[in-house]
Amino acid sequence: MNDPTLQMFLPLVAMFAIFYFLVWRPQSQRAKQLKQMINNLKRGDTVITAGGLLGKVAKTAGDADTEIQVEIADNVEVRVLKSAITDVRTKANAAAKA
Repeated sequence: MNDPTLQMFLPLVAMFAIFYFLVWRPQSQRAKQLKQMINNLKRGDTVITAGGLLGKVAKTAGDADTEIQVEIADNVEVRVLKSAITDVRTKANAAAKA
């Protein structure tokens, strides 16, 4: 244990492991979860956009399409890029939170 090379690299390895488990891994899991939620969007789901708009999905067009129609008020629909969606609240999630 008196090897100076090992003593020099051991803190670096420990910092890398801590950084991986506290930052990289949770962030990649969150990204995978968000991508899965966006791919499973359906009519009636409540979404939150990066701009802070809340609305219900009015129309989705297949998996290859990059846009959805979101109703933000009565008779007011906007086109939103799927990449701009930051959170999806399905009907089941809304009922569980209430």
